[in-house]
Amino acid sequence: MDSRPIAPSDLLAKAAIDSAGGELQGAAVPRAGYFRWVICALLLFGVTKNYIDRQVLGVLKGTLQHDFGWNEVQYGHLVSYFQMAYAAGMLLMGRLIDRLGTRVGYAVAMTFWSLASMAHAAAGSFATFAGARFALGFGEAGVFPASIKSVAEWFPKKERALATGIFNAGTNAGAIVTPLVVPWIALHWGWRSAFLLTGALGFVWLIFWFLIYRKPEEHPRVSKAELAYIRCDPSEPIGKISWSALLPHRQTYTFVVGKFLTDPIWWFYLFWVPDFLQRKHGLALMNIGIPIMVIYVISDVGSVAGGWLSSRLIQHGSSVNAARKVTMLICALCVTPIIFAYRIESLWGAVLLIGLAAAAHQGFSANLYTLTSDMFPARAVASVVGIGGMAGAIGGMMIAEVVGHALQWTGSYMIPFVMAGSAYLLALFLIHVLAPKLEPARIT
Repeated sequence: MDSRPIAPSDLLAKAAIDSAGGELQGAAVPRAGYFRWVICALLLFGVTKNYIDRQVLGVLKGTLQHDFGWNEVQYGHLVSYFQMAYAAGMLLMGRLIDRLGTRVGYAVAMTFWSLASMAHAAAGSFATFAGARFALGFGEAGVFPASIKSVAEWFPKKERALATGIFNAGTNAGAIVTPLVVPWIALHWGWRSAFLLTGALGFVWLIFWFLIYRKPEEHPRVSKAELAYIRCDPSEPIGKISWSALLPHRQTYTFVVGKFLTDPIWWFYLFWVPDFLQRKHGLALMNIGIPIMVIYVISDVGSVAGGWLSSRLIQHGSSVNAARKVTMLICALCVTPIIFAYRIESLWGAVLLIGLAAAAHQGFSANLYTLTSDMFPARAVASVVGIGGMAGAIGGMMIAEVVGHALQWTGSYMIPFVMAGSAYLLALFLIHVLAPKLEPARIT
């Protein structure tokens, strides 16, 4: 029996498990065998920081349009520049992280995008702002390849959907914090300070990253029992995998299609929902924080619940294929009512409907990400996530132009909400066609 005292990190990990509903109680994890959940918490904070940086633009949309004189199409172009760089970055960052390893690769990405976020404070024109957005998009692309690779390194397959759901909740945490904090900073110190201060948080996170993160077999806080539990899946070959070895496989395109169709909807929520609430329901900048917070608190529940349900089904005897797809189907059906969001006159009715759709997106996304580690060895996961992320960013670039032009021409959010309500069922149908059994890719 391990006689070491319980460290604060163990208590943090146990609290994370308890808050997830006791999912792991039956996993027979020994005392002090929770350190992988500390890593999961660290990933959650990294994703939170990522989404704070990218959402500042959406929260300050009205202020920046007033100061710079941008119309809706120009704002759509700014979002497109971010997406364009994010697409390229997803492809290159995923590859870089596979080559450098998770610890160094994630640190490089965090440093780059934090500096790019701070650079917005120096922008004085549309061109310089566009340059800062492009740099931010390129650097931020590293967050999900690094996070998914970390999960593949630190968790057995039966826990990966839950771990992904927990760290993916950082997207909602960032989206909650930003509209609460950024308007206050902008009001008291100006919008430039909002970019400067939020960007600087990345260097605080880096301190904890370098202090805490190692591979499980190299970490002094991981017991032999926990390491054996993490490595309980069949062993995988080691070595690098080239893109040419990944592209011929249907499993790669399964993930690519899912990301291309569903990622743009999340970008739409992130960059346009604050404007929708201001435009449709007359909210002032300082009053938008609570409704946005409610939306993303609800979506946090969806992120964790989607991962929990999938893992729970597997523990109760469902195949990985059935567990992932049943969960994704439930999520896809929960999104569809958002088609009517633009017609709802009640502010809180619209908030709850968007919150439900955002929660369903996050549950769907947690399982979609986990498909990569279901179908590919850990050494290929970051590259596959990068390829799929590039496709999602291209889709996001396209929806940015659609939304910008639709608003400029019609003044209505009808078209974007109809697209949002139908994307997930189509994505799941194509995922099932491409990977009916989620067979692992045969990569040599």
